[in-house]
Amino acid sequence: MFSLSTSLQPQVTVQLSHLINALNSLKGSVSSNTSVNHKLRENASEQDLNGTESSLTLRDLGLTDLGVSQLNELVQKLLPCVAQQESLSHTRTVPNIWRTSHLSSDSFFHNKHGFSRMGGVTPVFSKQNKSPLQTLCTDLKYLPLLVPNRGFKTLKSRTRRLQGFDSSAEPEGFTPSFMKGFLTRDKGQDVETLDKLLQSKNIPDGQHDAFKTGFAEGFLKAQALTQRTQESLRRTRLILLVLLLVGLYGLSKTPFLSVRFRTTSGLDSAVDPVQMKNVTFEHVKGVEEAKNELQEVVEFLRNPQKFTALGGKLPKGILLVGPPGTGKTLLARAVAGEADVPFYYASGSEFDEMFVGVGASRIRNLFREAKANAPCVIFIDELDSVGGKRIESPMHPYSRQTINQLLAEMDGFKPNEGVIIIGATNFPEALDNALIRPGRFDMQVTVPRPDVKGRTEILKWYLKKIKVDSAVEAEVIARGTVGFSGAELENLVNQAALKAAVDGKDMVTMKELEFAKDKILMGPERRSAEIDKKNKEITAYHESGHAIIAYYTKDAMPINKATIMPRGPTLGHVSMLPENDRWSETRSQLLAQMDVSMGGRVAEELIFGSENITTGASSDFDSATKIAKMMVTRFGMSEKLGVMTYADLTKQSPETQAAIEHEVRTLLRDSYERAKALLKSRSKEHKNLAEALLRYETLDAKEIQLVLEGKTLSSR
Repeated sequence: MFSLSTSLQPQVTVQLSHLINALNSLKGSVSSNTSVNHKLRENASEQDLNGTESSLTLRDLGLTDLGVSQLNELVQKLLPCVAQQESLSHTRTVPNIWRTSHLSSDSFFHNKHGFSRMGGVTPVFSKQNKSPLQTLCTDLKYLPLLVPNRGFKTLKSRTRRLQGFDSSAEPEGFTPSFMKGFLTRDKGQDVETLDKLLQSKNIPDGQHDAFKTGFAEGFLKAQALTQRTQESLRRTRLILLVLLLVGLYGLSKTPFLSVRFRTTSGLDSAVDPVQMKNVTFEHVKGVEEAKNELQEVVEFLRNPQKFTALGGKLPKGILLVGPPGTGKTLLARAVAGEADVPFYYASGSEFDEMFVGVGASRIRNLFREAKANAPCVIFIDELDSVGGKRIESPMHPYSRQTINQLLAEMDGFKPNEGVIIIGATNFPEALDNALIRPGRFDMQVTVPRPDVKGRTEILKWYLKKIKVDSAVEAEVIARGTVGFSGAELENLVNQAALKAAVDGKDMVTMKELEFAKDKILMGPERRSAEIDKKNKEITAYHESGHAIIAYYTKDAMPINKATIMPRGPTLGHVSMLPENDRWSETRSQLLAQMDVSMGGRVAEELIFGSENITTGASSDFDSATKIAKMMVTRFGMSEKLGVMTYADLTKQSPETQAAIEHEVRTLLRDSYERAKALLKSRSKEHKNLAEALLRYETLDAKEIQLVLEGKTLSSR
């Protein structure tokens, strides 16, 4: 911008190009010299060729109403010395009185270095011709001015200048504020009033008030809608901001961004230890041997000086091995509770991450904090997921970092440092050999399924927590739950309590406990199954055949219950109740089990004929065949083959395979014949028991005994 200040008010600021054009017109009005006008026209045409400015006349500036004297006065104000130099001849040479600003020169090179290159040749970037203002003022003998020689104008600025002036919009007459209109760049459109809108729309006079009322109502509704929209946008922005903050907070909790092991959600309990004062060995039932082995660990944690004085060292790691639900985690908690030391818990899967090095870092942080709080107990559940055997895999080149860090941490303990590591696993064969060597997990404790005594203790412990009938016998339930773990026994008691609540009873009885046991063993009852009378009768005689053989065979297990109520895939079953857990079985006991299995098919054949036998005995034949084959190939109970085992029959000779098959067939045939002979001799008892099952559907051991003795059952 180029500024000129005069004594006239107001002070104005105009663009250089506009002032040049105005002065061209002004000079043409004041001076009659044709040579000067010729020069101005040449400058104007030169400007038009450059395409940088537009021409303005006196009418555009609002100066048409000024007289000659007023124009001379204005020229005297704006350009001194014009009147004095007007009469001079323009043919003579006028010295160049213009100077170049120190900010600009004829070229960028000369401005930077102080000399011109190429022998004084003007660079291509320098301005070749004088500006119109320079030419004009040179002719007018105007005072020397500092003019920047860089005449760059962008297309954007030129467009703004061209769009900022509309000569047709200026008034014809003189106005005192003509310069204000001259400087206006962007003129807004005229606002159409409501009266003009009524006239343009040709609305009748009688409808003007209604139109204005409707217009006002629409305006108010639009304003209210705009306000609601703005409020909705503000709420949306607030919600998005909250979600963004929550997302950033969640990212800060991820292992990728977190630098502390404590911030990982899966291992809060491992880093922040808990005191297990409320868990002791009294809460652990059915694993007396395991508790005895862990007692020395508790003694060390209570009084480590006792072992240090004798020079003994406690094992650094204790590995608890056993099937699921046997109480391994409870044992580890009980160790910490008995010793009253901090307990760190972590699962092996929590050390697995998709990021390399995260698992090893968690191991380091866990052991660092444990050592700082010694004596303490570190319990790693599902150890096989982090301590599995190391393998070379191109797909997982960094998979061994976590177990290597665990091995290094366990081997780096000082003697009697006070940190006891307890690991639990269901698959000890999957652990790396370096992890279970002496010096790491060098003490292995087996936690087996509880025996009948242990199951009785566990049942009594959980029955204390619910309301039970005084007639409930935990020993009977324990005898019928062979192979149940502690967790399964807890579930049995809970299922019985739920059944009693559904039936509206005040306490749990043996009936609910038996129901829960059968539900766990064989599935829920299928009372909705529609079984016709014929199939129901076949099922009753089938199950009665099993019960008769079991009742009258010497070495068979005692009967617990017989039912024809469908459960799971079966239409009925007879449950056996061993008096004690069998650690080994005799040949007569195995043969008795085979006879009981044959009783169902034999009963169908005797009652309904060989043409009407069903497929219901398929599972019975599977169990009988398995027993017979084990007797021949594993137990050495065949006189023909002798005391020899045959682990893989495919590796045996054809003669040996034929002999084994012949012996198995002989055992099964003999068992079938014994069951048939017994049922023929007990046909009356067989019929009475089948009719009782058809009537009552389910009979327990006492009721079966009454029926077989020929007594009538009391109504239930």
